Amino acid sequence: MVLTTSARGGGGDRAPSRRQGCGLAPAGAAALLAGASCLCYGRSLQGEFVHDDVWAIVNNPDVRPGAPLRWSIFTNDFWGKGMAENTSHKSYRPLCVLTFKLNIFLTGMNPFYFHAVNVILHCLVTLVLMYTCDKTVFKNRGLAFVTALLFAVHPIHTEAVAGIVGRADVLACLLFLLAFLSYNRSLDQGCVGESFPSTVSPFFLLFSLFLGTCAMLVKETGITVFGVCLVYDLFSLSNKEDKSSNGALCPCSPQQPGSPQPSSLPGHPHRENGKQQRFPHKGAWGGCHSPLPPEPKSSGFPVSPRAVWSMMRFLTYSYLLAFNVWLLLAPVTLCYDWQVGSIPLVETIWDMRNLATILLAVVMALLSLHCLAAFKRLEHKEVLVGLLFLVFPFIPASNLFFRVGFVVAERVLYMPSMGYCILFVHGLSKLCTWLNRCGATTLIVSTVLLLLLFSWKTVKQNEIWLSRESLFRSGVQTLPHNAKVHYNYANFLKDQGRNKEAIYHYRTALKLYPRHASALNNLGTLIRDTAEAKMYYQKALQLHPQHNRALFNLGNLLKSQEKKEEAITLLKDSIKYGPEFADAYSSLASLLAEQERFKEAEEIYQAGIKNCPDSSDLHNNYGVFLVDTGLPEKAVAHYQQAIKLSPSHHVAMVNLGRLYRSLGENSMAEEWYKRALQVAHKAEILSPLGALYYNTGRYEEALQIYQEAAALQPSQRELRLALAQVLAVMGQTKEAEKMTNHIVSEETGCLECYRLLSAIYSKQENHDKALDVIEKALQLKPKDPKVISELFFTKGNQLREQNLLDKAFESYRAAVQLNPDQAQAWMNMGGIQHIKGKYVSARAYYERALQLVPDSKLLKENLAKLDRLEKRLQEVREKDQT
Repeated sequence: MVLTTSARGGGGDRAPSRRQGCGLAPAGAAALLAGASCLCYGRSLQGEFVHDDVWAIVNNPDVRPGAPLRWSIFTNDFWGKGMAENTSHKSYRPLCVLTFKLNIFLTGMNPFYFHAVNVILHCLVTLVLMYTCDKTVFKNRGLAFVTALLFAVHPIHTEAVAGIVGRADVLACLLFLLAFLSYNRSLDQGCVGESFPSTVSPFFLLFSLFLGTCAMLVKETGITVFGVCLVYDLFSLSNKEDKSSNGALCPCSPQQPGSPQPSSLPGHPHRENGKQQRFPHKGAWGGCHSPLPPEPKSSGFPVSPRAVWSMMRFLTYSYLLAFNVWLLLAPVTLCYDWQVGSIPLVETIWDMRNLATILLAVVMALLSLHCLAAFKRLEHKEVLVGLLFLVFPFIPASNLFFRVGFVVAERVLYMPSMGYCILFVHGLSKLCTWLNRCGATTLIVSTVLLLLLFSWKTVKQNEIWLSRESLFRSGVQTLPHNAKVHYNYANFLKDQGRNKEAIYHYRTALKLYPRHASALNNLGTLIRDTAEAKMYYQKALQLHPQHNRALFNLGNLLKSQEKKEEAITLLKDSIKYGPEFADAYSSLASLLAEQERFKEAEEIYQAGIKNCPDSSDLHNNYGVFLVDTGLPEKAVAHYQQAIKLSPSHHVAMVNLGRLYRSLGENSMAEEWYKRALQVAHKAEILSPLGALYYNTGRYEEALQIYQEAAALQPSQRELRLALAQVLAVMGQTKEAEKMTNHIVSEETGCLECYRLLSAIYSKQENHDKALDVIEKALQLKPKDPKVISELFFTKGNQLREQNLLDKAFESYRAAVQLNPDQAQAWMNMGGIQHIKGKYVSARAYYERALQLVPDSKLLKENLAKLDRLEKRLQEVREKDQT
């Protein structure tokens, strides 16, 4: 690599034919840059959706699969919230959202292709940056190449490129550069007039306005390209006017490389605060630690007199500028989240960190003066473009003019880093001209080593962004005093069921930041002791009375303690303060339904669906409610809507299958059960499918399904009992008996086991054993009269098989006394009386049974037999009389 530059000396323009190069063809340079970018970020292609990607893509109602392309994309923010809503983050990026939508339309939800688009965009930005530097900044292909190469491998870009939501920064940067080039092209085609260089190329000017507007609609910082072009135009105008007054011709092209000194530049704090994690309320909260930082959407400053607070705010945010510059100069410590305790407040003017702020101010002032002096001498514009590219894109994130929802965010440095790279390479080129051959060689070797070191760091950072676990774990390792990273890692661990580890990190987050209401709430959900959990919820509500998740969890806890009215009040408050929290609607509606307040429950469900139309769980739960209240036809639509919103919602699929089963549509039920199994091969899905096969006489298939289910959950008694029942029906009574007795040995109070054993022994014609297990079942004294009635009926059957008709009759009588609708018992009583020749009472019992089952052919046949017998007896009596 060769750093080339113009010789030192006076000003004046050179002819374009004398532009210096590096001996590298444009195509070769482009290939090397693209290769370097792909090598650094190729590993990111294996990454998943992490951190803000989940909220911006997976959970975004405007983006996720199945969501239609609606105009709401242009009225909602980046996260799918209406811009007018209080909960909106006001980040308006519709064009970036459309690129996510296009990704899903073409390749589905495969994160590989999302990452591939980001890497390709980064390659394009790198190539356009080289072109920009070559044509408008250095007029030297070698310097342009080194600038673009430094940009391509800089580790600070990892978050923007490896994190999918960073596409907003990368694409906005690409459009920013194209808009600047188009504007510069319009100036190049202009001529010097009497007082103002009117643009004679309206096409390029309008095209620049169009590209700048698109950059703004990709990310808000894109609007700064208009400021860059305006200042650049002002300096160019001044330059051209000076030339015109001196009799110089106006080429209207950028100046030749000049002589600014190497410098460091201001960076940018701030992180775009997208939605954080599942459990807390979603808001931005500050990154600087203070004794009593406020809750979400603050910057962590303590309550103090206004003057002191203003000074602290100014000193801290000024220091953050220097901190961001340090991230550009030495990206050693990088983290996905710099909030809550990462950077302590600058509380006094005696804080040593103020020296970094002063040093930055001095360097920036010197660079600005150098820039002005260079233009008075009609010289170089490298420093001008570098400063413009560095400062302007960072202004929206600086916190100096208006507050934003973050303090330091690496991805917002993506665009400003272009200016840093230009200034850095310009400084190197000037230093090379001041050094002897040996010194210049040493400088070049050092630059190559720096580029290799940056490339290695970038590759390592890509590994961190591959998964949620690696990302959150790295945050804890990098910034152990940051409460937010402990909190995020705890949320991940909680989702993975690693509750002990999650509790540790929640407690650590609270130790670092005791006022973290969301951490208190989430910790409460993991505590088994209800009293302690209640304490955490209450403490969270003391800190944040409108914390809808804490209200929800406390309401559910009171619901489990039968304090239903208090629970209803809390759940209503949860809905009030979080109208888009679907779980609160479901919980409140189910509680009202338990109290048979069905009309209120219906209203709650409908309000929930109105406010949360994209909640698949809410549609599913409403479907269950409709089935329970006798409206299965309406339930079908809500189950189907749940599946449409969430194609992997296997619970809704199983519920829809059960509904079709109850309606007698067995083929439809089977289809939905099988679709659910394609999504999740679980025992709770196999079980209803096995029941369907069993009840329709498909015993072989039922046996296979129940065997699979029992293998998945060998400890579940119901599955093993169902399997034993299928074996018994298929004649494999020995296996069925062995399995059922094993269940009884584990749980002696298993009533269904005794009933199944009775059926097995009856099939084996071992009626004594069958009678014995029925007696054991009766000794359990079940509470349901119908269950006891069934047991007496079964006992009567066994006694009848042993020809103990009187005892059987008494058992049947006990059965109908407990359950007068037991038609089979009435019929069997009639049969016993029939056998005993008591035709009058037999007819009475048959007729009572026929009232319950009027379509019973067997009863009608028995009554017909009884009629024939009575008729024959009547004939015999008449003969005897004659």
